Amino acid sequence: MEFRYGLHVLKALPALIAPSGAVAADYLTEEEAQRVLFPAAASFEREPAPDEAALGAASKKARSASWTRAPKIWLARDERLGASPGVLGRVVVDQVIGKHDFITYAVGVSSEGTVVGVEILSYREVYGGEVRNERWRRQFAGKKTGDPLRFPLDIKNITGATLSCRHVTEGVRRILALLNTHA
Repeated sequence: MEFRYGLHVLKALPALIAPSGAVAADYLTEEEAQRVLFPAAASFEREPAPDEAALGAASKKARSASWTRAPKIWLARDERLGASPGVLGRVVVDQVIGKHDFITYAVGVSSEGTVVGVEILSYREVYGGEVRNERWRRQFAGKKTGDPLRFPLDIKNITGATLSCRHVTEGVRRILALLNTHA
C-alpha cells in the first residue's frame, strides 16, 4: 500500500517541479505596436529592408550580435502637418534571442532620433518575461544614438531576466545605430 502511494508521488513529481509561470505568448501585433508607439500617426509606410552591409555596419557600431534576419521598418506619417506628409519617426520590429528562444519587440524612434518607446510583441521563454514591465521598458525613452546604453549601467537589470534584459538592450542599441546610418 505504501509502495503504491510512492509510485503516485513519483508519477506526479514532474508536474510538481515543472515551471509554473510560463509566459510564452504573443502580446501585440506589428500594427498594434505601431499605434501604441505613434498614436498620432495617420499612416505607416513600409520601408525596404536594409541590405547586409548596412546591417553589418550597424551591428559593428553597436558592438552587438548580428541580426538573425533583417528588421522590418515603417515610417510613421502624419498628413495633418501640412500639404506634404510629415514623418513622425520610425517603428522597427526586430528579434533577439532570450536564453533559448526569440523575443520579438518593436522600437519607436522619433524623427529626431530619440526612442519614444519599446514594446514586446512576442515572448517565448519560460523565464524573463518581466522585460514586458512598463517600468523597465521606460528606461529606453529619450535615448538616442551615441548614448551609451550599457547594460546594466545605463539600463538596469531585472533579477531572473538578465539575458532578456541584456539582449533587448543590445537590440535597441543596434536599431539606433542602424537608423543613424540608414536615415
